[in-house]
Amino acid sequence: MIKNHEEYKKAVETLKKWAYYYYVLDNPLVTDEEYDKLYREVEKYEKEHPDEIDPTSPTQRVGDVVLEGFEKARHITKMWSMEDVFDENEFKEWVQRVKRLIGHDKFSFYIEPKFDGASLNLVYKNGRLIRAETRGDGEIGEDVTLNAKTIKTIPLEIEYKNLIEIRGEVVIKKEDFDKLNEERIKKGEPTFANPRNAAAGSLRQLDPKITASRPLLFYPWGVGYPIEVLNSDEVSHEQYEKDKNEFIEKFKTYKKLMDFVYSLGFKEPPKRGECLADDLECVLRKYNEFIEIRDSLPVMLDGMVVKVNELELLDKLGYTTKYPRWMVAYKFPAVEKETILKDVVIQVGRTGVLTPVAILEPVEIGGVIVERATLHNFDEIERMDIRIGDHVIVIRSGDVIPKITKVLYHKRTGKEKPIPRPTHCPVCGSEVLDEGAIIKCQNLACPARVVNTIIYAASKNCLDIEGLGESVAKLLYEKGLVKDITDLFKLKVEDLERLPGFARKKAENLINAIQRVKGIDCWRFVNALGIEHIGEVASKKICETFGIDFYKHKPEEFYKIEGFGPEMVKSIAEYIKVNKDKIEKLIELIQPKNPEKEEIKETPFTGKTIVLTGSMSKPRSEIKEILENLGAHVTNSVSKKTDFVIVGEDPGSKYEKAKKLGVKILKEEDMWKMIGEANGN
Repeated sequence: MIKNHEEYKKAVETLKKWAYYYYVLDNPLVTDEEYDKLYREVEKYEKEHPDEIDPTSPTQRVGDVVLEGFEKARHITKMWSMEDVFDENEFKEWVQRVKRLIGHDKFSFYIEPKFDGASLNLVYKNGRLIRAETRGDGEIGEDVTLNAKTIKTIPLEIEYKNLIEIRGEVVIKKEDFDKLNEERIKKGEPTFANPRNAAAGSLRQLDPKITASRPLLFYPWGVGYPIEVLNSDEVSHEQYEKDKNEFIEKFKTYKKLMDFVYSLGFKEPPKRGECLADDLECVLRKYNEFIEIRDSLPVMLDGMVVKVNELELLDKLGYTTKYPRWMVAYKFPAVEKETILKDVVIQVGRTGVLTPVAILEPVEIGGVIVERATLHNFDEIERMDIRIGDHVIVIRSGDVIPKITKVLYHKRTGKEKPIPRPTHCPVCGSEVLDEGAIIKCQNLACPARVVNTIIYAASKNCLDIEGLGESVAKLLYEKGLVKDITDLFKLKVEDLERLPGFARKKAENLINAIQRVKGIDCWRFVNALGIEHIGEVASKKICETFGIDFYKHKPEEFYKIEGFGPEMVKSIAEYIKVNKDKIEKLIELIQPKNPEKEEIKETPFTGKTIVLTGSMSKPRSEIKEILENLGAHVTNSVSKKTDFVIVGEDPGSKYEKAKKLGVKILKEEDMWKMIGEANGN
C-alpha cells in the first residue's frame, strides 16, 4: 500500500520502467499480476490525492474527454510525402539523380523498414509530450494528442529537454488486427480492410478510450524539427537555424540521429542499417533480406526506406514540391495471380457470423500454394458481382490473407453461377439475422456458437466466472457436459473430476465460481447474453430503464433509451424472439438483481452544456467527471447551445469564441465555489 507522495513517485517510476520493458523492449520484468497490483495501488493513491497526480503516470494514458471533432494543428516543420520506386531499375535511377546533385559518391545510405500504418508527428518540449498530430496535408494536421497518449510505446516524457518533433508510424500487429476484426464482427461492426486502415481508424477516434482499447504501436522513422523545413512561426528562424546546426554537428548521420531517438525510450524496428553509396549490392541485399523476413515480422511492411545518411547533405539535395530528394521508398512487389473460383463455402464463426470463403483452383503465389481466399461478406460479393466459375485475380503477401481483388468479367462463358445469400445457418439450420454486411446465426445452441458464447458469458464484464476460460469451455463442450449456458448450473464436482486435468480441488473451485454468479447485477446478466450491438454500456442503460424484465417490453419501447437506434432495437427484438425461454430459464437460475434507483439531485450544472479551456488547477478529466456527476454535459467545442465556458489560465480560442457568441464565462474559482455549494459545503 502506498502511504505518501515519495512512495507514490517511486511506484510511478517503477510502473514506467516495467511498461517500457514490456511494450518497447518486449522483455517483461514482472508478471502481469504484479504489474496490475502496483497499477491498482497507484490508481487508488491518485484517486485519494488528485492534486498529486503525475501527468506521466501510466494511469493517465486512458483519455476521459470525448471530442466533438479534432482541432487543426500546424506542424513546426513540414511533413513531406515520399517518392516511391518499385523495381531495381527505378531505384538505380534515383541513386544516380542523388549522386548528380551531390556531385560525388562519397556518402552513404541509411536503411530502415517502411511500415504500412498511419503517420504521426509528436512534439516534445521541456521533455514532455505537448502535441501529437496526423500528417494532414503536410503543413496542417489534426491534433490527436489525447489518443496518442494512450499508445503505450509513445513516451509521455523524454530526457531531451529542447524542442523536437519525432515522426513515425502508428501500426497494429497482424495478430491483434485479426482479433480486432473478430471483435468488430462480434459487435456487428464493419471490419477493417487491412492493418493500416485499422491503425488509422483507431488513431482518429473521437473517444480516446476506444484508441486506448486497441493495441497500437508507434515506430519512429525520423525527426522533423530541427532537421526539416520550417513551417510555422512557433519558433523564430534564428532559433531554428541554431538548433539545426547543433543537431547536424552533434549527430552527423541519420543513423546516429535515430540511435539517439531510440535511446529516448522509443520502440526500435526489427532491422535497419547502412550502406555506402557506391555499394548498391549492399542496398539490394538488404532489400531482399526484408522481403525474406517480412512474413515472420509481427507488423506489416510494404517496403524499405533509403535515406542519404549524412545530415549535412540534406539541405544540398533539397525538396521537390512533394517530397525530399534525399529519401525514397523502395516498395515490395505486389504478388497476385489469376485463378478460377470453384466454389464458396460458409464458415460459422464462434460469434455466429457467417463468413463466405472462396475455394480456388490451386495456384502458386510467392512460393505458397493458395487454395482459399477471403470474400469478406455477402455485400462485398454482390458489389463485385463475383460468381462461381469466374476467373479472378488473387493477391497474397505476408501482410494479408489471400483475397480476391478483381473479377475478369470478359472471360465469362455464361455458365457462371451467382452466389446466393444464406437465409439459414448451415450448421444448425436456424433462420439467420441479415444486417447487410453481417449475417449471423442468433441461435445460442448452435454448435458453432456454443463454446464462444460460454467464454464470453464467463468473462470479467459479464458473469465473471473465474477458471472458465477458453480451454475449459472447449473441454466441457467436447465431453458433452455443456451444450448451453444453462448447462453450467447443472455441473457437479463429480462430473468435472472425470475430466483430464481436473483434480477435486480444481473441480470444487469451478463449481463454487459458477454458484457465486447468483445475484449478480442486472447489467452483467444482460451483457452476458451476447446480444448483437449490446455491450456493457447499452446493458446498463437497458437495466436502468426496464430492469430484469427488459425482455417483456415491445421493441418500440427501446427507442426511448438514449443512443438506441434501429440496428440495436432490431437486434434485441430478434434475440428475444429466438431466446425468450432461455432468458427466463437463466433468470430463474441466476436471479440477477435490479439496479437501485438513485435520487437525482438538482445543481447549478444539471442539464447544462459546459466547455473547459485554459490550464486548470486539476486535470481536466477529473473536473469533467465532477461536473458530469453534478448533471452537466461537458463538450469540447463552443456553440450557441453552450451554457458555460469555464476558463483557467491562458485560455485559448474557445474563450474568444465564447465572448463573441455571448456565452456565459466562469472563472475556475467561481466553478469550484458553485461545486462546493452544490455539495453543501
